[in-house]
Amino acid sequence: MKIIELVLDENHEDTGIEAISIVENPAIEEDFIALKSDEIKLAEISKEKKLLMGALLVPNKPIYRQTGEDEYYIYFSKNTIEKASQLYLKNGNQNNSTLEHQHQLSGLTLVESWIVEDDVKDKSRLYNMNVPVGTWMGTVKVNNDEVWNEYIKTNKVKGFSIEGYFADKMERPKESIEEKMEVEANKLLESIKNIISEN
Repeated sequence: MKIIELVLDENHEDTGIEAISIVENPAIEEDFIALKSDEIKLAEISKEKKLLMGALLVPNKPIYRQTGEDEYYIYFSKNTIEKASQLYLKNGNQNNSTLEHQHQLSGLTLVESWIVEDDVKDKSRLYNMNVPVGTWMGTVKVNNDEVWNEYIKTNKVKGFSIEGYFADKMERPKESIEEKMEVEANKLLESIKNIISEN
């Protein structure tokens, strides 16, 4: 199966991420968490802050894709993720949001953006999000009651997904992605074993 690295095409002005979509099944398989005032522990705030925090892009994560009968994996390097995160803000796209990549949304703004640089000392760890170093994390403010009540509170959407334009690069050794997939398969198998042994 093909393994394709997606990179920024620096010769093309439309390259990069145009919007963040809230989706039920994020391709990067990292759910966001909804932050409320009691989780932030700011005593002055009594109502929900309506903030969502989650992974926007995870480095070297194999993402399955199918186009017609063509099946393949894509992934993003740490370097591409860092450049894409900066370009997204530089281009002023922090208010561009969609629902399931289909419906444009208003009232959602990326208010925090950072790259995880440490396995222990990162804000994501405060919320038990164990994403790898190099992950692009974001916090989105939801100033849209309909979206918050109908999709966030009901768990109809569980994570972020990006929308944008990237170029293909076919240089990643197949072995490294297969190793990553094997590690993830072993983690899943261990979780299943634990569930079975508990029952």
